[in-house]
Amino acid sequence: MIDIHSHFFPRISEAEARAVDAARAPWLAVGADGRSGQIMLGERPFRPVHDALWDPAARVRTLDQTGVALQIVCATPVMFGYGWEASRAADWATRMNEKAAQYCAGHPTRLAWMAQVPLQDVSLACAEVTRARERGAVGVQIGNHVGAKDLDHPDLVDFLAFCAESDIPVFVHPWDMMGGAERMRKWMLPWLVAMPAETQLGMLSLILSGALARLPTTLRICFAHGGGSFAYTLGRVDNAWQHRDIVRSDCPELPSSYARRLATDSAVFDRGALRLLADVMGIERVMLGTDAPFPLGEQEPGSLVRSCEFFDAAAQQRILHDNARAFFGLDALASEDVKG
Repeated sequence: MIDIHSHFFPRISEAEARAVDAARAPWLAVGADGRSGQIMLGERPFRPVHDALWDPAARVRTLDQTGVALQIVCATPVMFGYGWEASRAADWATRMNEKAAQYCAGHPTRLAWMAQVPLQDVSLACAEVTRARERGAVGVQIGNHVGAKDLDHPDLVDFLAFCAESDIPVFVHPWDMMGGAERMRKWMLPWLVAMPAETQLGMLSLILSGALARLPTTLRICFAHGGGSFAYTLGRVDNAWQHRDIVRSDCPELPSSYARRLATDSAVFDRGALRLLADVMGIERVMLGTDAPFPLGEQEPGSLVRSCEFFDAAAQQRILHDNARAFFGLDALASEDVKG
């Protein structure tokens, strides 16, 4: 199996974070046992974590236990730094990408990495993704927005066009979710409600703005968390496009006709949802993604796909392995090392 959606968080020291932004730069406090820790923002605890997030040996032991042959890691979104001055964010992205490369270096057939970039500045983002690609990144992870700029903003479209022209796969992850503390104070509602909505917003921003129609068809772009609520509500979007001119004003074709230019991971946790997702996106556009090592991720990688008897063996193999291999151009890795 190839898992395309997992996160890492390096051992960023408090001093390193404070030198960048004392209040907002994240750092890692590791417990006395060496296996538990806490991501911190300044002096505020952000998220409890465990050693697979920062220790590649612990990560590979988990891969061995769960049957994952290759896992692609990317930054935990709190690391993005999109709110900082661009040159500061660019320096931070370079350092985080070096940490990602070092995280994977000891296990080159088991771990691969995606870059992060200072997305608030297109020229700096393009420069860093180019450098990271040369350093070994298999793609780039971006957030679904930068402040009020959604994916249809000209700056972000320019970055996507650069990635298409440079043959760099893009993985879009929701972050900085809508709603905030006012209406989603409890029960992890930002992750359960706003995160799927943010993902759908990114996908529809590209489609309804006409940006996707203008971008090169060579763009390889994948959305996390099964595309959020996109597949389930696409019929509603098509209906609105057919009956309201304000919806179709910038979108030349039926919105659903663009779905198969996008890809998603498989992290939907429900057989019916996965079946719908494959029907909407196409079986060749869905890839195994676990969101490891976080507790909202798939705890038994591949178990949902394998439980779906409506997928024949070839379809399961595509989701679990073949689609990721093609999307990320992993042929440089020996085939026997990434089967499973």
